[in-house]
Amino acid sequence: MPILPINEIENKTFDYVVVGGGTAGLTLAVRLSEDASKSVLCLEAGGANLNDPAILRPASWGSHFSNDQYDWNHKTVAQKSANGIQYSWPRGKGLGGSSAINFMCWTRPPAKEIDDIERLGNPGWNWKNLDASMKKLEGYIAPTEEIAKKQGLKVETWNHGTSGTLHHSFPGHFVGADKAVQDALLNSGFKHAKDPLGGDPAGVYFSTQSVDSKTYTRSYSASAFYIPAQNRKNLTVTVDALVSRVVTEQVSGKAKATSVEFLNGDKTYSVKVGREVILSAGALKSPQILELSGIGKKDVLESVKIPVVVDLPGVGENLQEHVYIPLSFELDDDVPFDTVDLLRDAEAVAKHLKLHDEQKGLFTAGIMGFSFGPLQLHSKRADEIHQAQIKKIEANKDKYPPGLYEQYQIQVQRLKDGAPGCEIVNVPGFLSFPNPPKPNKKYFSLLPAMNHQFSRGWTHVISKDPKIDPAYDPAYFSEDIDLQTFLECVKFVRSLAKIAPFSDMVVAEANPGPNCTTDEQLTEWLKSYMATTYHTAATCSMLPREKNGVVDPNLVVYGTSNIRVCDLSILPLHFASHPQAAIYTFAARAADIIMGKA
Repeated sequence: MPILPINEIENKTFDYVVVGGGTAGLTLAVRLSEDASKSVLCLEAGGANLNDPAILRPASWGSHFSNDQYDWNHKTVAQKSANGIQYSWPRGKGLGGSSAINFMCWTRPPAKEIDDIERLGNPGWNWKNLDASMKKLEGYIAPTEEIAKKQGLKVETWNHGTSGTLHHSFPGHFVGADKAVQDALLNSGFKHAKDPLGGDPAGVYFSTQSVDSKTYTRSYSASAFYIPAQNRKNLTVTVDALVSRVVTEQVSGKAKATSVEFLNGDKTYSVKVGREVILSAGALKSPQILELSGIGKKDVLESVKIPVVVDLPGVGENLQEHVYIPLSFELDDDVPFDTVDLLRDAEAVAKHLKLHDEQKGLFTAGIMGFSFGPLQLHSKRADEIHQAQIKKIEANKDKYPPGLYEQYQIQVQRLKDGAPGCEIVNVPGFLSFPNPPKPNKKYFSLLPAMNHQFSRGWTHVISKDPKIDPAYDPAYFSEDIDLQTFLECVKFVRSLAKIAPFSDMVVAEANPGPNCTTDEQLTEWLKSYMATTYHTAATCSMLPREKNGVVDPNLVVYGTSNIRVCDLSILPLHFASHPQAAIYTFAARAADIIMGKA
């Protein structure tokens, strides 16, 4: 049924209450509503934002950030190993969550790194099962044979689902620098990825984006799943409902959810739980809701005078991050293609908005160029950096919190196996700091992105008030390997501007710029202008309870009988990929588990 106002759901009972209408939550709610005998309520803290051109239009990267309609605009605590900087953490606000404001990158992790979830004690959480889920969800739109050949897309062997409603496709506007960068990477020692979306992404490749190329509009959880199902009588969605806690009672030694309380304005409302509550509020908010409900680390709860319902020390711990920093290069005026820099001009924007109505122009551009590789392909210092970390881990293995040494053992094996943890993302325009772009110039940006971080952070409530953000501490660079790896990758990306054929079109490096020459200067620049890649994970890790786990392999929160979590917070060890595709598969598997189909 259509989105219902709060007065029509207040005090009513729903079989399933899904908290969070984002990437995972909306997908999961729709899947659960396939059983017409069960009632499903999805509570979203933001607004609806449906059929909004600002969300649907591609090539609008970052335009939603710091806009209160679309972005929660969280901030970290001051980072001790990054000059005391507080970093901005944008997150999607409204139906679709971050799938409504992300950069639409469509990548998938190495199969081995999905299998690592199972290796850490979670039977059934493996590549084979999640890949089967993806093929049912996705509606891959293949390029024409002519376009694939002309642009060098190498999709002949791709095997993806085509009947699902979650679309991904190639951009309509291609930028020649993408091919030049890819060829420069090949000339530097990279190879073409064998099966980039099928479990083997190591190398260079052009990928799709989460866009429906029939209309060149964003495909996200609201458009792909909710809108087609919105008239189901057993599916209810309510927006502007900020969940404040899950109310429980003790039954047979476990906490059983009986109701969910939420705020609209300053007033508290409640709905009753018939069967289960599933928290899908994201890695930054699901642990907060657990703690506000009395489920978490005892000393954290007592510090804000929340009665302890379940003493679960892993809640909010094991926080893992992806980070990136953009480098921008000025291109020759005569390159035979346009970049999105043209859209800094109001007349050009008006022109290309009209072209977008015809599925043409710069608003059909996309982020499609990627490379994933080990540090060895980026730096001669790789083995030295890795050995220092391995030595440190072995020296400190008895000092780590429960479960961390087992994660580090897998990460060390990844280093030894040459896992593709270092990423470079191509962006067809200017996206960097601190030097501004010059008027009427074309730019191309390369983003080294770090995916296999060893640093571990945390998030915990600092108030009983659900409107007050928890403290977020990613502990950036608390493990030196993360900083050293990042620095070496930045230096490698700078060198690409001197490798043909990319060098043939580069006029100058805009950022960090010619005055940034030493490792010390680069490190300061990196710390000052790096950003989260918006992929925070693992704050409700799916691990054995004695290993600081929060949920079991069925996603049930330890110490409870009917509270589950399903979002990126359950991932116990981060992988080398943008996570949106994986999160959709998490939601699909969660639905199968809950409905007894797994």
